[in-house]
Amino acid sequence: MKKSEIRFSIALDDQKVPEAISWSATDAGPDIHFAKAINIALWDRDERGTMKIDLWTKEMPVDEMKRFYVDTMGAMAESIVTATNDSVMATKMRDLCRVLMDHIEEEERNQK
Repeated sequence: MKKSEIRFSIALDDQKVPEAISWSATDAGPDIHFAKAINIALWDRDERGTMKIDLWTKEMPVDEMKRFYVDTMGAMAESIVTATNDSVMATKMRDLCRVLMDHIEEEERNQK
């Protein structure tokens, strides 16, 4: 059986706030990659529930954070089709993403 690993490294300040996030993966080559935010969700098979980890650095602007979450939901819509073939659920998720992007874009226009 092939084994693959993903490793995250989080540098924290004195108040335990992330200052830097880096990651590497055995299938992504030897390079270390950097991120401003991560969102990890795991399904606990024993508890039959979701464990979630959300981290972001001090450098992550609010507008990018909002886009990050909308992009994450959009990717989840694609995954739900692949995993369950539930196109209705995926469509509703995509529709919500469009509504949220309209909101983000309106906020950006109002800030100018």
